[in-house]
Amino acid sequence: MASGRPLVALLDGRDCSLEMPILKDVATVAFCDAQSTQEIHEKVLNEAVGALLYHGINLKRDELEKFKALKIIVRIGSGYDNVDLKAAAELGIAVSNVPFACVEEVADSAMSLILNLYRRTTFLHNSLKSGSRPNSAEGVRELAAGATRIRGDTLGIIGLGRIGTAVARRAQAFGFEIIFYDPYLLDGIGRALGYQQVTTLQELLTRSDCVSLHCNVNENNIHFMNENTFKMMRRGAFFVNTSRGCLVDEQALATALKEGKLKGAGLDVTTNEPFSYSSSPLRDAPNCVITPHSAWVSDKSSVELREEAAQEVRRAITGRIPTSLRNCVNKDQLVLHPQHIQVGGGGSHPHHPVLPQQQQHHSQLPSTATGMLTASTVTPNLHQLPGAWQHPATAAAIAAATGGRSVVGEVAGGMIHSPQPPPQSLSHQHIDTNGSTVASSGGPPPYHRMERVPHPQLLAPSAATPQQPPPPQQHTAVAQPTTTTPSSAATESQQQQQQQSSAAASSVSSAAAQQQQQQASSSVALSPTNHQQQNTPGEQQQVSSATVDSSTTSQQQQVSVTSTV
Repeated sequence: MASGRPLVALLDGRDCSLEMPILKDVATVAFCDAQSTQEIHEKVLNEAVGALLYHGINLKRDELEKFKALKIIVRIGSGYDNVDLKAAAELGIAVSNVPFACVEEVADSAMSLILNLYRRTTFLHNSLKSGSRPNSAEGVRELAAGATRIRGDTLGIIGLGRIGTAVARRAQAFGFEIIFYDPYLLDGIGRALGYQQVTTLQELLTRSDCVSLHCNVNENNIHFMNENTFKMMRRGAFFVNTSRGCLVDEQALATALKEGKLKGAGLDVTTNEPFSYSSSPLRDAPNCVITPHSAWVSDKSSVELREEAAQEVRRAITGRIPTSLRNCVNKDQLVLHPQHIQVGGGGSHPHHPVLPQQQQHHSQLPSTATGMLTASTVTPNLHQLPGAWQHPATAAAIAAATGGRSVVGEVAGGMIHSPQPPPQSLSHQHIDTNGSTVASSGGPPPYHRMERVPHPQLLAPSAATPQQPPPPQQHTAVAQPTTTTPSSAATESQQQQQQQSSAAASSVSSAAAQQQQQQASSSVALSPTNHQQQNTPGEQQQVSSATVDSSTTSQQQQVSVTSTV
């Protein structure tokens, strides 16, 4: 590139007015406005290190392989089912999303659809628009047939993640009884929030008057809402989906609506987007409200999504991949391919060069001596280490202090990489009794279940720890037995007193000498030795400097252990 700066491209859009101010000093920003990779310019395919993406393009393995320099993809939104995470990790591409910017908007839209179905707002509007003019109470009652009271009904939420929780809070204010199905939440969280947790999908479907779907997509839960699951629902129930369209078998949904099994459905997402009534199985389904995947949109969320996506790209360029990223969704897969992990600063920007190979941090960390690394910190996810542990000198000091004990993992770019067989990815999903897999949208909630193991002893004794000096020996003057005569008794008594005084003085002098020697021996670790003090001033300065560095490293080690626990 002529500018010598990394190239970042907005693949399926053309407005970069919000991204430019954030990235202009570290990258060149371009837009493609494409609907497929065939429409992307060759320069972008060959040189782009970062890509911003809405949901207009699917990036599977074949499409990802067309990018020759790509290192980071950021989805401008929460869902990332249009990117092959595993293939991206194998190609060394980190994938991030923005999971929080439109939580309120999607929750409000879900509630809008629920209220619309219960109060039949859209249907009444269309009736008036088509010429209906009820002129009596009986006429209005006939036109609004099917309108339902909310208070006391049960709302079943599948996936109590960020959006699912926001919907539950709003629905509870309207008088709904809330039940939810999410096996990855800790027991008792439902009680803390005021909702009831059920243990199976079937129980939720059979008990709910309205079901709201809030799941991510994975290869195991496509069409998990199908003919069988719709049959489990109460007759006359409502169904709402604001997560992903491919979770629902639209033909089965249309059949349930036509047969009266379901009273109504509200959809913001469909299997094929943009949605077309003429080619959809839902084209003649009654009581079905469909919006064009617009639940995420508001004036504020649109700005927040784009700004946070640009900030994530900036973190990738100026920091480390994946450790500097806030919302990397394929980190657990990316670290399984350490050859792709970026340790230094990102890209070719002159202010953020990649560290040379000899400066990369691949130090081994002990487990038993520090008590920091346990099975609970290595599995099921890989967590970032505190900054003090990432320094090579710190890792070397820890290794020396433990005398080469066994290690749990190694540090690669600030990440713990377990030498054990890699654990399965902690996708927020669960295979229920029907063979389907469900997952909360926006990733695992803050209360997801994780197996913990007890921490080992935090501060085990180290070989480098100075030993306590032995107590000083007591010197006692022993009087030698002599024979005396009465004539010399006074003289001998005076001589004995002089000898005792001399022995006491000698004992005090010996104790003082031993105390000085002990102080000198205990301060060896913090100051140069006697023969080093006789060196030149330059040599003394080097030794003192090295000693201070060692002391500082030891203090950092203790702080890291404490903050981690």
